[in-house]
Order: sequence, then C-alpha cells, then structure tokens
Amino acid sequence: MNHQKVRDVMSDAVVRVQGGTPFKEIAHVLQEYDITAVPVVDDQDRPRGMVSEADLLHKMMRGQASGADGGDSLPAPGKSLATDAAGLMTSPALCARPEWSVVDAARVMARHGVKRLLVTDAEGGLIGVVSRSDLLRVFLRTDQAIRTEIIEEVLVKALGESPAAVQVDVTHGHVVLSGRLSSRIAVPVLEDMCRNVDGVVAVEFRPMRAADFEDHLEPPAHSL
Repeated sequence: MNHQKVRDVMSDAVVRVQGGTPFKEIAHVLQEYDITAVPVVDDQDRPRGMVSEADLLHKMMRGQASGADGGDSLPAPGKSLATDAAGLMTSPALCARPEWSVVDAARVMARHGVKRLLVTDAEGGLIGVVSRSDLLRVFLRTDQAIRTEIIEEVLVKALGESPAAVQVDVTHGHVVLSGRLSSRIAVPVLEDMCRNVDGVVAVEFRPMRAADFEDHLEPPAHSL
C-alpha cells in the first residue's frame, strides 16, 4: 500500500512575508487572505519562521494594564516590542518534504501540536503548505476506491490470497471483512494492513461459518 504523499494534498499557493515586513502589513495580509498564520522567508525563499495571529496579539496583551494580574501572564518583552516579522515570528519553522506520506506529516503535527507544516524542496525553498484539513482529505476517498485497494494491494499483492477468499464491504470508510483466510495469514495482520489504507475509519473481521462457507462455494455441475 502506498499512502498519499504531502505533494498530493498540499497547497502550493503560499502567501509569505519577508523578515522586514511591518506589523500592520502582516495584519492586513492575514485578513486579506483569511489565514491565521503566514511564513517568513529569507531572500532565497527559505522559511525562517511563522507569524500567527497569536504572535500579533502579544502586542495587544502587553498594552493592557499590567496591574490586572500582576503581569505574570504577560508575554516576554521580545515579541511584544517587535515591530516586524523577524521579531514577531516563531522560529524555526516546522517543515515537511513533498515525498513524505500524509501519515508522516500527521505524526509531526501531533508531536509538535501545530496545525500546519511548510513544505520545502531539496534546496530548502518554500513550495507549499500542508494543514490538518488537507490531511483529512484522505477520508474523502470513495468506498469503492478503498475496497479496490484492499482487494488488489492487501489481499492479492501483499498477502497472496485469492480475491475470492474474503468478501470486502466498505460503507463510509468502515471495512467489513468476511471469509476464510489460509492458515498462514493471521487475522490481526490483515486488519492492521487494512487500517493502513488511506480513508479507512474502522475494520471488522467476521469469520465465515461452515454453513455459510458451503453456500459460498459454486454448486457442482450435474451430468445429464
């Protein structure tokens, strides 16, 4: 099985700013493009960091009366006093490569608690951005596409089973497998491989009973 790649789901229309971009211009960019963060790049278009709405709000927080809570929850003076992207940004920027699988990207996002990753080429140049919503697009795959991949890639190619050995039914990403596997194949192995197919939400295996198995067989031809 081959998971979709970051290049398949990322957006390559990336708004970016330079380190010297002023505070107000960044705010205008976020509003104009209806985005919550913007990458900061150098002269070679390599990501240096990200400026988010939260970074901009630090200045607003610092401007509040410091006596309200003793100042303990106020941000450090650095960002609150910054006036351009270089001073406001969170650095370094978390990046992904276009050849990463969507699973790899999801793991990095979860590990670092971020909503998006910048995508860079072999030279480190910014070529795209991938967000959580982009990764969730794998669950928009049709049930028929999921079923076909399970039969062709999992059962036949990976496990060497006959496509008729297991009945595969998929409804809204829920996979139900029924049949009899050869003794060399363990059911948990099949279930795990099916769960790794993009778009699968859940997997259930229902062993075929002896009576059902007999009904499943082709009836013998009768001679006249």
